[in-house]
Amino acid sequence: MTTTAPAAKKNTYAPLELFDIARLLDDEEREIAATVRKFVDTTLRPEVENWFESATLPKELAKEFGSLGLLGMHLDGYGCAGTNAVSYGLACMELEAGDSGFRSFVSVQGSLSMFSIHRYGSEEQKDEWLPRLATGEAVGCFGLTEPDFGSNPAGMRTRARRDGSDWVLTGTKMWITNGNLADVATVWAQTDDGIRGFLVPTDTPGFTANAIHRKLSLRASVTSELVLDEVRLPASAQLPHADGLGAPLSCLNEARFGIVFGSLGAARDCLETAIAYTQARDVFDKPLSSYQLTQEKLANMTVELGKGMLLALHLGRIKDSDGVRPEQISLGKLNNVREALAIARECRTLLGGSGITLEYSPLRHANNLESVLTYEGTSEMHLLSIGKALTGHAAFRS
Repeated sequence: MTTTAPAAKKNTYAPLELFDIARLLDDEEREIAATVRKFVDTTLRPEVENWFESATLPKELAKEFGSLGLLGMHLDGYGCAGTNAVSYGLACMELEAGDSGFRSFVSVQGSLSMFSIHRYGSEEQKDEWLPRLATGEAVGCFGLTEPDFGSNPAGMRTRARRDGSDWVLTGTKMWITNGNLADVATVWAQTDDGIRGFLVPTDTPGFTANAIHRKLSLRASVTSELVLDEVRLPASAQLPHADGLGAPLSCLNEARFGIVFGSLGAARDCLETAIAYTQARDVFDKPLSSYQLTQEKLANMTVELGKGMLLALHLGRIKDSDGVRPEQISLGKLNNVREALAIARECRTLLGGSGITLEYSPLRHANNLESVLTYEGTSEMHLLSIGKALTGHAAFRS
């Protein structure tokens, strides 16, 4: 009688395999993640070092993102894919494993520009812009932050005044992703009736986008200053259902959700890079990965990556069921970006001198994550958001 020998046990595991993350996803979610990962590996990763070094991101990528259904993928109708929140998060994770600039482009397009139109726009505005934004034929940006008003957008100085049936906008927005690539900008402004949103075609007279140069972070991303000098818009340019500061903040919450997942992609890529490097690098005649200190670093980083992934998936399931609260998104962004940045820095140490070159990703990811730590809510503001939820006191207000 013959017997079948048991399958040989696998010698090594990828970091998230230790948490059996795939078991927590359905077939469609796994397929979406695999599709985006393949696209990143074959199309984006071979060019990212050049784009980062030259501080460029080709506008033509918008149509490639659109052809994959990534733009506004979690929105329904108007040519959008209508996926669940977890699928969108997984796509963000795979994009940011390539570079934060890729996830930023898709996040700003879908969760800020398109979401603001989808949630607060008129049917005419939706029909005009959403199908083109979904395919990448058009690019959008989101103008909220100003030079002197980041964490306190309520103090914005950009002003929209009535002139007959028209609106006239004057002001400056700062740190605007996709600004120089955009065909339409969602711009938030003070009016006599409070903060309101407007759709501004970027070829409107008086509108100027100035690229921000000499960046040390998010170099494979276009960041701009928007200047509005007596920009005249018809009444139909106003987002009719956006009333007050809560509207742009709800858009930011959508984008922050993508960061909860996206930051883990950067961390995973750093960790995978460090594991591969330490396996191949010999130090004192044996692999760097065989030393206890190296394994301690790799093990600790894997634990934090897995914990962050479980948190992200939990928040995604909540979002897909009965909705996720802003302070819960703050928990996710605070923890996952903070830990991703720590992982990127630690991985750089394992690469030694090689870690400061663009040949390896950890320091590039670390540089990018310094921006991710700050934009769409600084770590300090997320700490205070959590503190308010725990105590009932808004420490950031006098």
